Amino acid sequence: MQVAMDITTKYCHKEMESYGQCVAAHPSTWQQHCQDLKMKVAQCTSSHPVIQKIRTDCSKEFTEFERCLLENQNSPTSCSAHVARFLGCAETVDLAGVAVNPVPQPS
Repeated sequence: MQVAMDITTKYCHKEMESYGQCVAAHPSTWQQHCQDLKMKVAQCTSSHPVIQKIRTDCSKEFTEFERCLLENQNSPTSCSAHVARFLGCAETVDLAGVAVNPVPQPS
């Protein structure tokens, strides 16, 4: 998972920074206020092979985590078990043969 986060930060820093600032500024309504920024992060990361592989292999865990966040918008920390399951899954993804350092695409 650290590889995926490093890649996201490396190739999508601007988008991640904007989204993080929005979430921090709107702790109880971030789902509504930050949706467009969330989509920009998703668009930026969706083209990276490592992230694509993790999303494919751990889609169930990620969907459950996202659902938990939607259902607990006022207390996202209650989703820590969901995030732990997703991270646990991401750590087990076999990245053999996946291009870890492709040429970054302009955003």
